[in-house]
Amino acid sequence: MRADTEFVTPRDPLKVICTGDWAAVDPDGGDPRYVRAYLPRRTSFVRSTSSKRSEGQILAANVDHSIIAVSLAAELDLGRIERFLALGWESGGQPVVVLTKADLVPDPATLAHLVEDVETAAPGVRVLPVSATSGEGVDVLAAVVSGGTSVLLGQSGAGKSTLANALAGADVMEVQAIRDVDGKGRHTTTTRNLLVLPAGGVLIDTPGLRGVGLWDAETGVGQVFSEIEELGEGCRFHDCAHVSEPGCAVLAALDDGSLPERRLDSYRKLMRENQRIVAKTDARVRAELRREWRLRGPRARRR
Repeated sequence: MRADTEFVTPRDPLKVICTGDWAAVDPDGGDPRYVRAYLPRRTSFVRSTSSKRSEGQILAANVDHSIIAVSLAAELDLGRIERFLALGWESGGQPVVVLTKADLVPDPATLAHLVEDVETAAPGVRVLPVSATSGEGVDVLAAVVSGGTSVLLGQSGAGKSTLANALAGADVMEVQAIRDVDGKGRHTTTTRNLLVLPAGGVLIDTPGLRGVGLWDAETGVGQVFSEIEELGEGCRFHDCAHVSEPGCAVLAALDDGSLPERRLDSYRKLMRENQRIVAKTDARVRAELRREWRLRGPRARRR
């Protein structure tokens, strides 16, 4: 039996019973029927909270696919997509980027160019243009999510509820119009809902996320920027920070144009953010950060 109701426990936010958890309950016929145990999680999708406390928030459990919905009604934000992907990889599931509202881009060449842009920011990740209005790509996505549990993530206005309805084959989620000015929407979905899909699998629909903070996602960041991680193996120093060190293979790739500057900037930003999050709960990391800050001043003066 799956748990699709959330219970709050004040001790550890990451142990809160969440949508996607499995529970062992009494067999049919008992009255009342009691929950006897919760099964260990295989995977979990966790982000940092908007509060200043050092804690994470679990959005879904036992996830096989993280479906990241990105609307083509607004300008693509590749940095935000990379952020979602880092959390998706860290969750233990397979990320999939779904470009919703593909019917708003009628020119096939333009659509192919947008898909290619996202693919450069998502190495090893499938990118699917989908239109719930025309049905384009819905059958392909349904086949992808039919083999397990998927969580649907994205900003308000990304078309998650419309996409959930298309996959479910019925209007099970309320849909609201988005603003024409900026393509953003209101929080149509305010709770996490678990939907059984007719083609197989289950889908966890989540509220729109305004903030997507990393939570101990160094491995996920490394997978999103796998080309930078591979280049780093060729640096002269094993602890190269890819800033000004001699023999840095990453900076060499930046100079010859094979590595886009936007990718390196995004990589640095997410790694710094993740390091700050980890430092809140890890004394060793805090000490390393303090040491780096002390050395940064003299290094800058020498340069």
